[in-house]
Amino acid sequence: MSETASVTAAASVAPELTAAPSTAQKLTAELLGTFILVFGVIGTAIFAAGFNAGEGNLNVGFLGVALALGLSVLVAAYAFGPVSGGHFNPAVTLGLAVAGRFAWRDVVGYLAAQLVGGILATTLLLAVLSTGPLFDVLVFRGASTGYGVLSPGGYGLLSVFLIETIATAVFLFVILGVTSARAAAGFAPLAIGFTLTALALVAIPVSNASFNPARSIATAIYGGSEALLQVWVSIAAPILGAIIAGAIFKTVFDRPAKLTA
Repeated sequence: MSETASVTAAASVAPELTAAPSTAQKLTAELLGTFILVFGVIGTAIFAAGFNAGEGNLNVGFLGVALALGLSVLVAAYAFGPVSGGHFNPAVTLGLAVAGRFAWRDVVGYLAAQLVGGILATTLLLAVLSTGPLFDVLVFRGASTGYGVLSPGGYGLLSVFLIETIATAVFLFVILGVTSARAAAGFAPLAIGFTLTALALVAIPVSNASFNPARSIATAIYGGSEALLQVWVSIAAPILGAIIAGAIFKTVFDRPAKLTA
């Protein structure tokens, strides 16, 4: 093949490699990424966090669940972030829209894809449970976010609302910072994953650490009446935190620089 023909062939392939993802591709990426997140963290909470084998205690505890959350988001972000932006969380999508980093016209589609991905993950986890000794749909209650009886440490509504709001705001600040034009390229998923792990270590004893309405809804639908009655907290608090962070970041850090004479 001549050099000219080689260049022509390469040029014909280039548009396919660099073309922007379609809406269907973005929504599928959000569905799959949210599936990985929920499957990873809720699966760990159900199967491994309280695991005992005979006389030995092999459970991973709070640390294992926190690591599962961070690692699940990290790998999903590397896998699907280049396609959809790697939100995998309705609060993140809304916070990015408030910050001016995401188009409002695409919000509803992203939220729907995230909910479907999360519910698919917990449904398949329930199917896995169905032939094991732990089969009981209420096992999801222990992984549900909430206050009182749903709080691992017995914390009340105010404590849970505050921790979910504050943690999600911190999470959004990190996302907005590491994905800004000033940030080093390629490290955003690592920073985001490690941030989630650190925040989960703080919040698991208080609220069971959701920061994600899709994860909360997907767990609560199999968690019994108490989980369903309390799921509003895990929807409202993360969204509030994300909106606060998005508005502050846009005002303080993304404000156009003033030209000086």
